Amino acid sequence: MSRATDLESVLEAAGSLVIVCHDNPDPDCLASALALEAIADHVGVDDVTICYGGEISHQQNRAFVNMLALTLHPVSDVDVDEYDCIAFVDHALPGVNSEVSSAVDPDVVVDHHPGETPGATFEDVRTEYGATATIFVEYLRTLEIDLTTRLASALLFALHRERLDFVREPTRREYQAALTVYPAADLEALEQLYGSAFSPGTLDAIGRAIASRTRRGSSLVASVGKTSETDALPQAADYLLNLEGVDTVLVYGIVDEAIRLSARSIDPRIHIGEILGNSFGELGTAGGHHDMAGGRIELGIFADDVGDASQLLAFVDGRISQRFFDELNLDD
Repeated sequence: MSRATDLESVLEAAGSLVIVCHDNPDPDCLASALALEAIADHVGVDDVTICYGGEISHQQNRAFVNMLALTLHPVSDVDVDEYDCIAFVDHALPGVNSEVSSAVDPDVVVDHHPGETPGATFEDVRTEYGATATIFVEYLRTLEIDLTTRLASALLFALHRERLDFVREPTRREYQAALTVYPAADLEALEQLYGSAFSPGTLDAIGRAIASRTRRGSSLVASVGKTSETDALPQAADYLLNLEGVDTVLVYGIVDEAIRLSARSIDPRIHIGEILGNSFGELGTAGGHHDMAGGRIELGIFADDVGDASQLLAFVDGRISQRFFDELNLDD
């Protein structure tokens, strides 16, 4: 049996399904959830709920949800244990980049990120793939499920966004998946998505990152300060990576009750996920791919004796930069 038919068999035994996205879900996660919903519908699962933690703050992600009329529910409003089948898409472990309790045992896990897995009934984690959406396109093709315009558009946008215009280390599979869904996608709708406007908060955060940047060699660290726009961090990191002579970027800032980290690298000698994990793993959670990574450090680590956000940022500025540059073996 193929992995697609294995998944089909697990879903056929379920009367209800909850699909859990990771916190602050991106198009790869959301499109994968939509694809899993289509597969569940194909095998006759009547009750399907898609939920997520955090927020959807990236302007394109908000437009993505609105334009494709995705029905999503906050994790806090959903009792996942009431469902016959619990599925995680684009992440693997409960309690890691997810508001879902670490006590929850998923039945289905489909992901492309490296790391531990929970030992679910069905697990398909392909770290050699560039996107989780690619895996779902293969499932849909194998199961001969017709692509709606809505689903094809979601998957094409996810493939494009996840691999940054197919420049940042896509695999051959991403090209093949894109060719599969392209004929059924609404290209005019996707063009509107790419024209989505920045929110003032995101623009302000990127501006602070530009102004605060510190550079050593071809590597750069910057702070967005305190922001409610979680997705401003990776957007700032992507933007700063365009600076001439820069190939590695770390952006950090205070979001809610934590210091959030977002890193990018186009240097083939650097595995930015390992760099971030080595630099900050002992302080919180950090890691990711060869070219992109993220992390979270609870404020309590730094804030026990520090007052407001400006004082906290002044306190951590040098420490965040120094840990990162030290791991890269970069002196002053």
